[in-house]
Amino acid sequence: MAGGLTIGQAAGFVGVTIKTVRHYHRLGLVAEPERDISGYRRYGSADLLRLVQVRTLAGAGVPLAEIRDLLDAGPERFTAALDDVHHRLTEQIEELIARRDMLHRLAHGDRALLPDRACSVLDRLADLGFSPDYVAGQREALVLARALVPEIFDTFLTRLEHSLDDPESVELTKRGWDARSWEPDDPRIEELASTLAGKLLTNRTLLAMPTEFRNKSDAASRYGLVNHHREDQAPSIARLNALVEANLRAAGIDIPHH
Repeated sequence: MAGGLTIGQAAGFVGVTIKTVRHYHRLGLVAEPERDISGYRRYGSADLLRLVQVRTLAGAGVPLAEIRDLLDAGPERFTAALDDVHHRLTEQIEELIARRDMLHRLAHGDRALLPDRACSVLDRLADLGFSPDYVAGQREALVLARALVPEIFDTFLTRLEHSLDDPESVELTKRGWDARSWEPDDPRIEELASTLAGKLLTNRTLLAMPTEFRNKSDAASRYGLVNHHREDQAPSIARLNALVEANLRAAGIDIPHH
């Protein structure tokens, strides 16, 4: 077209809106063509080339405030600037992926607060036939443990993993959960506590508390909040846990207590 293109035609050819072209003009990214004798601005091939360059860079994530200097720069500076944009875009992509993964984890409740290893333990509990209430309680305890006693969190997970590998431990744990329906003075609780403690003592290494945790002035409070979570809902479980801890202490295990 010998007379050049109107702004609408130029925008359509380049793949942007008229509003976008005018925005580029206001920012000084693309010079406004001179008006013809009819009073219309006509866009030539050089103008379209500039529009395509600006549109392409903007679409690639280059901030509009940087495009003018970039297009007016020499080849070396242009390449360096593009490398910088590439680096920033990569960081943004990584951040978006992290956000997407967090949203995925949020769709699974408290799993957003737990590492994959802990989530795997919870999955195993469900696969082994533990009730949803028990799994929910363990999920809450793991969230608390990670926040309140991070020094022993990995050891706690390892202890759980070992117990789930042992069918006898699994059955004892299920029996302990069933004990919530017993009376607190049921004589079976004392017997079960002794058996549970004996099972735990077969791997004393996993019961050891790190020095940096034992030396904390509030270690007992932190540990108690985790290990005695939900006990107020089941007095028999509270007694069972107290007896297990007493048996472990009698065997020389240093368990924080008030």
